[in-house]
Amino acid sequence: MAKFTPHTQSEINEMLAVTGMKTVQALFHDITPEMAPKSFALPAGLTEYEALEKVKALAAKNRTDYTIFAGGGYYDHFIPAAVEAISSRAEFYTAYTPYQPEASQGTLQAIFEYQTMIARLTGLEAVNASLYDGGTALYEAAAIAVRTNNRTKIVVDKGVNPNYIKILKTYCINQSLEIIEADLKEISTDREKIKALVDESVSALILSNPNFFGRVDDYSDLFEYARSKGALSILIFYPISLGLLKTPFEMKADIAVGEGQSLGMPLSFGGPYLGVMAADKKLIRKMPGRIVGETVDKNGKRCFVLTLQAREQHIRREKATSNICSNQALCALRAVVYLALMGKQGFKDTAQLCFERAEYLKMKLSKIKGIKIIPGVTFNELTVELPSNAAAMVTKMEAKGYLAGTPASLFFKGMEKLLIVAVTEKRSEKEIDRFVAALAEVL
Repeated sequence: MAKFTPHTQSEINEMLAVTGMKTVQALFHDITPEMAPKSFALPAGLTEYEALEKVKALAAKNRTDYTIFAGGGYYDHFIPAAVEAISSRAEFYTAYTPYQPEASQGTLQAIFEYQTMIARLTGLEAVNASLYDGGTALYEAAAIAVRTNNRTKIVVDKGVNPNYIKILKTYCINQSLEIIEADLKEISTDREKIKALVDESVSALILSNPNFFGRVDDYSDLFEYARSKGALSILIFYPISLGLLKTPFEMKADIAVGEGQSLGMPLSFGGPYLGVMAADKKLIRKMPGRIVGETVDKNGKRCFVLTLQAREQHIRREKATSNICSNQALCALRAVVYLALMGKQGFKDTAQLCFERAEYLKMKLSKIKGIKIIPGVTFNELTVELPSNAAAMVTKMEAKGYLAGTPASLFFKGMEKLLIVAVTEKRSEKEIDRFVAALAEVL
């Protein structure tokens, strides 16, 4: 079959002139030869049954029987069966962007309830919907700050999830924004370095609680300092931790963002996930995505509408606050169902279990010769120093059926012996005992 390209040669030449490229192939120069497709010769079509069997065979190559002690921003929490049952209903599962409120009341109410719950969780007044994940939510928060004070420098603590920092830099690569990373003091925030970097030219200060190494902190003082310099404060939070820890509002953060995967979403080999964002009400018109509001119809009945929809699909592109377009409400719905099922006390109990099980793991690991627990307050993730290379140990533990943690050396030079270990409410004391025994044997 002859290939079809809708563009004429003159149109192609015009495009190449604008881009400064000599050939169409030059547009793809960023794709290295080893990453480029070797061929576009596709195999012959399969019947439904044949395709299903092929996909099953491919899926069977994945191991799903590991006992998980790895985290790094994504956690193996228990998900009540009702979350899947409710979110899989056709009226939710197939819901599209709620352009017409009269035909989208169910979707709109789900988003409204999600906003309400996240507002109560964070203590901040304004919450939006339809952000892809925690990393893109961080960029959107930084964009809010830049739109608010028209400054171009962003200070980010190196304790922030390195994947988030990569996403932030990627989004900013073609913008006149300077990302300044503040070095750590061992694995904790260096307050003096932060204060030295934040001045009247800085748009936003970004901190994470807990940080990537699991360290818990109270940044109220740093956020107050940032405010005195006219910079906005952005806090990255771990939703489950707010069952125990100080809220973003209590820390005086202007914007709070996080990864919502822990609120009823499976790990799923990397997604789809949910970007959570909450902010001070004064920033509401700078927020991306959608904000659903409650009102009454002409008959006085309660109903819901898109109160704010500053996306490029709704208004002129140059006026849009974000190009996020897809409807992430299905993931938000899962979070709503999860939070409703857990309830206030159940949510606190889950957080308490995560904390207690992590403390139990600390106690057991401290008895193994050669392992050093890096001191400091943590939530459910902790950093340990091993007597040998952490990445090599993780590989050995995989053979025993454990995902033992995240080697810090994947993201930080000079930390080859540091391992970041996560514990959720799913890890029983018996599982922890077996894990520690296997680790001692490997070491």
